[in-house]
Formats: sequence, C-alpha cells, structure tokens
Amino acid sequence: MFKNHPKGLVVLSLANMGERFGYYTMLAIFVLFIQAKFGYNSAETSSIFAVFLAFVYFLPLLGGIVADRFLGYGKTIILGVVIMFGGYLLLAVPTGVNTTGKIMMFGALSLIAIGTGFFKGNLQALLGNMYDDPKYSSKRDLAYSIFYMCINIGAFFAPSAAEAITNYFLGKSGLTYNAAIPSLAHQYADGTITGEGLANFTKYAEQQIAGSSANLTEFGNMYIDKLSESYNYGFAVACFSLVISLLIFIIFRKTYKKADVTARQQKAADEAAGTKTLETLSPAETKERIIALCLVFAVVIFFWMAFHQNGLTLTFFARDYTVDKVSGFDRFSFGLPTMLMVIVGFYGLISMFTSSEKKNKLIGGLVFILAAVGGYFFYNGMPEILSITPQRFQQFNPFFIIILTPLSVGLFSLLSKKGKEPSAPRKIGYGMLIAALGFVVMSVGSVGLPTPNEVEAAGAYNAVTPNLLIGTYFTLTIAELFLSPMGLSFVSKVAPPQYKGMMQGGWLAATAVGNYAVAIIGYLWGGMQLWLLWGILVVLCIIAAGFIFSIMKRLEKVAK
Repeated sequence: MFKNHPKGLVVLSLANMGERFGYYTMLAIFVLFIQAKFGYNSAETSSIFAVFLAFVYFLPLLGGIVADRFLGYGKTIILGVVIMFGGYLLLAVPTGVNTTGKIMMFGALSLIAIGTGFFKGNLQALLGNMYDDPKYSSKRDLAYSIFYMCINIGAFFAPSAAEAITNYFLGKSGLTYNAAIPSLAHQYADGTITGEGLANFTKYAEQQIAGSSANLTEFGNMYIDKLSESYNYGFAVACFSLVISLLIFIIFRKTYKKADVTARQQKAADEAAGTKTLETLSPAETKERIIALCLVFAVVIFFWMAFHQNGLTLTFFARDYTVDKVSGFDRFSFGLPTMLMVIVGFYGLISMFTSSEKKNKLIGGLVFILAAVGGYFFYNGMPEILSITPQRFQQFNPFFIIILTPLSVGLFSLLSKKGKEPSAPRKIGYGMLIAALGFVVMSVGSVGLPTPNEVEAAGAYNAVTPNLLIGTYFTLTIAELFLSPMGLSFVSKVAPPQYKGMMQGGWLAATAVGNYAVAIIGYLWGGMQLWLLWGILVVLCIIAAGFIFSIMKRLEKVAK
C-alpha cells in the first residue's frame, strides 16, 4: 500500500496514529466522565462537548498561521504535542467534585484544544508538501486515504483501551460498570428521583455491594468517585501515546525534511539562491481558489454536525437504549481479538487476490487461514453472555475505515483507469447523500421508542439491538471515506502556496463549526421523539448535498 510513495508518508501516518489513539481514548469516555462525576444533564454536556470539539478543530486555523508566518511546520507540530501532553496530564489527575476540579477539567480541555490546533492541520499540510513533487503528485488522493486509515487504526483500539482500563480499576474496588447508576445517584442526591428510579437504584446498589442499599447516599458517592477515578486512568493513556508519537516524528525527521518548508521559507531560499521554485498565482487566481475552498468548507459543516453525534447523542443512545449484554454471534463484534482477526484475515484476502507474485498470494492465503482459526478460537473463548459498555460502540467507525479504505481506493483506482473517477468535490457531494442515508437508518429504527426524558426517569431502557447502531456507523463510515480524505486532498491541491497551513486550518475550522452545531441535536435530546430528531439530520445532509452539486462546475474548474 505504501509502495511508490515517499517514506515520509509512513512516518507522518504513524505519528498521527499515536496522537489520535490518545485523543479517541479520551473522547470515548469524556461525556460519560463529566456526566458521572459532575452530574451535568444532557444539555450542559452537549454544550461542553460541542465547545471543546469546536476549539479542537477551529484552532488549527491559528496553528496554520503560526506555522506559515513564524515557526514552520515541524516546530509548530512539536510545540503542539508538548501542549497536548500537559492537557491530558491534567485530566489524568483525580480531583474533587468542586470548583477546583472543574477548573482543572476545563483547563485541561483548553490545553488539548490549543495543542491539537498546532499539531493537526500542520501535519496534514506537511504531508501535502511531499506530494507537490511531480514524481508523487498523481498519488495525492491515495496518500490521504492511507493517512486517514492510519488515523482510524489508532481510533479503533481507543474504545477498547478505555473500556479495559475503566473496568479494571472499577473491578479493583469490587464494582462493575452500570450506566444507570451515576444518573440515579445524582437524582437521589438532589431529590429529583422518581419512585421507579429509586427502586432501580436500590436494586443496582445491592447488585454491586450487598447491604449498600442501607445508605444510598454513601453508595452513590463512592460509586461515582471510583468510576471517575477509573476514567482518570483512561485519560492517562493519551500521555503515553503522545510520547511515542513525538519520538517517531523527531527520530525519522529526515524522511520528510525536504517537505518541511513553508512558502515564506521557500521564497527566502529562492531569493538567496537566485532561483524560482515556488508556484506563483495572480491575485485573481488566489481569490478564486480561496472562495472555492470556503464554499466546500460551508458544506462540510453539516456533515460533521451529523457525523460527530457519535460522541454525543449516539453515545447517549448506546448507553440508554441499546442492550448492555449480548449473546450468540452478536458477541463476535464486541471482542477486540475477534475483530482484529477479521482485519488480519481481510488483508490476507486482499494480498491473495491483488498480489502479482505467487509467494505473496500464498502468504496472504496462509494469513487468512490463521486469522479464521484465531477468530474461531477467540469466539469460543468468550463468555456466553457478554457485557458491553457505551464507549465500545465507538470502535465500529474506525474498524469500518480500516476495512473499507482498500476497497474505496481500489474502486477509485479502477474508475481512474477508465477515466470515470469522480472529482473530489463530487465525492464530497455523494458523501453527504450517504450520510443522510445513515440517519435514515437511525430514524426508522427509533420509531416507537420512548423519549429520552421518559428513559431517564426510569433509569434505562436497554432494549434495542446493537445492530442498529452498527448499521448506522457502517453507513456513516462510507460517507466519511467519500468526504473526509477527499476533502483533505482537495484542500492540499487547491490551496494557494502561501496559505497552505492556514487553508488546512480552514478545513478544520469548518469542522469546528460543525462540531459546535453538534450541540443543537444535544439540546433537543429530551422531550422530542427520536425518529424526528434523526430526521432533522437527514434533511440537513440532503440540503448540503444539493448545494455542493449546484456549484460543482466552479469547484471542478479550480481543481484541474
């Protein structure tokens, strides 16, 4: 897959993978943490989550300006990692449920957002610089697809890591995870618990520790403290992954060193040498490219508003509506070893059918057989009834990215050979339509379900098959592959040379606006029927798709 690409692609992909593993480990448990620890309701949680995500994706615009005008890409990226490390370290420190605890939590989020702003967009700009070389320019879309897949390899392991750590430290206290307990404990403490909720709270307390129902206040405080502490350990994982990411980036710098040059630095070098290597655009051409990029940015706002419900309302749905135990073949999808065997076996099959060398075909076949045997072995070793936590559902999007990326790359390569490959803007439009279909799945599957307010009063509903969310994540992943890596490639290709870092930041700033808009659906989470809630996202995605198709000629003109 990395054949005929610059070596720097591997290094930048691995550096990004390490950082994203830590980030998605944190994100998998973040909303669960703040609701359990501080008792925030869904509207408050939605605001915090949306503002945080907005800054995480808006600040790369500032990070791009800093790199373009002052530090350069490499130094800005390293500074970002150091700042992020401080943020994750603060989150890993246990605190009380008081003002100091909240200040530390919000301070940590601020550092993570600032650090990500310096890191993320500039790493993408650095990657794009390597493909300005005519030798590699035709492989730009493929490079961003590979880069994007590596992001999701890190994200795939994150939910399982978060779940394993939280379950381990809860177990050390003699407790097991129950999603309903924190909310009921807060309701009991503030006197808003219903009769049905009190009965459930009493039952859950007895299930955790015999005799604990005699003092529900003490039990509730103890459970929240231990659960919050287990989340702190989960946040600490990000610190270790950042160290690994930084070491990879620094040690193998020579593989991307030639691309670590901003337009300002290249111009100064050209003037000193009396040469001219930098592409020159007229003011009119620069303006037209920036306008085209801004139009694309406006469209992707709606995609990210819909897509990043995975960390908010779709997590609420997993916690409150989806069964918390699975049996039979459903267990296969919730075991990390079994899912790994699927990935390994799948890539073995790809080697069998695509390799031109007989030796590689045989190796691929052997890998597939071993993976199948391994999958059967791990599946048989699972307990007959497997408990699942809400964060585990967040593994499905990166899992599908890893599986589907080679298929999408193969499809677009085949279409390219036939001269029928859609342009990057057209792929983005198709992605919006597919995203709408994903929420059609949720809308249909939610018909007849009680409202979130009704579920909260009772403690939990937990009656919906996990396959509803899995199917939704599958559809949204296809949409993401049409939109996100293609968008990154489009920005890299179209951005005026002097604004490369800033335009990559602009793409992420548009993502930030979409992430902030995520909260709109969170605010509606309560009394509204769920099928109607998801229907809002369906309509928004269709409108956005219609807009991008209406300006398609203009976008395709600047992309030539």
